[in-house]
Amino acid sequence: MLLGNNTEQSDPANRSIGGFSVIESAKRVLEFLCPGTVSCADIIALAARDAVELVSYALILIITLLTLLKTALR
Repeated sequence: MLLGNNTEQSDPANRSIGGFSVIESAKRVLEFLCPGTVSCADIIALAARDAVELVSYALILIITLLTLLKTALR
C-alpha cells in the first residue's frame, strides 16, 4: 500500500482503519519471497478469512463449554 495522496491510507473513509503497518510488513516479506505475486488485497482477504475462522472456533468452543457445564450441573 502506497503512502501519499489518492491511496488507501489517505482516503478519509479509511481513517479509522488500523493495521496498515501489519499489511505492509507482510507485503514486504512476500515481495522478497515471491516478487510481484501477492497483492495487498490478497493479504487482506486472507487475514479476513483467518479472523473469521478464529472467531468461529472461539464461538464453537464457548458453546461447547457452556453445554458441558449445563450438563454437569443437572
